Amino acid sequence: MRIGLYPGTFDPVTHGHIDIIRRASTLVDRLVIGVAINRDKGPLFSLEERVAMVKTECVPLGKAHNCEIVVHPFENLLIDCARDVGAGVIIRGLRAVADFEYEFQMVGMNRAMDDSIETVFLMADAKNQAIASKLVKEIARLGGDVSKFVTPAVNSALKDRFNV
Repeated sequence: MRIGLYPGTFDPVTHGHIDIIRRASTLVDRLVIGVAINRDKGPLFSLEERVAMVKTECVPLGKAHNCEIVVHPFENLLIDCARDVGAGVIIRGLRAVADFEYEFQMVGMNRAMDDSIETVFLMADAKNQAIASKLVKEIARLGGDVSKFVTPAVNSALKDRFNV
């Protein structure tokens, strides 16, 4: 069984994340979506809320590609999480050149810790390249319309959070 791990904070999950998850589900038999606790980022949504959003929006995507999608919260090193879930591949999305520089360093460090786990990069679809959770939250906080960037359920959660 081919198992992939797609990690992120998903604060909140966006159309860009969902596109990568949909495409990754065609490459593996089981896709584990690792929701990082990452207290340093000060997430808007709690871990439980982010896990629930990802489950609601993404688990059904696997059925169309005969891929089991599992949501797994984690707080340890990414490479340790990959080992914990039995992943042979880590899937990362790239939006721009700036993403690549950071990801290139991460791959080097992860390979130094465990060279049996590969990293695969999926380029964001052109219509999703500008979408970043940080920007989505800022637009929503200021009362802007983020419906182009997130699902209706996530849009509603953002409106509720910011009372707009």
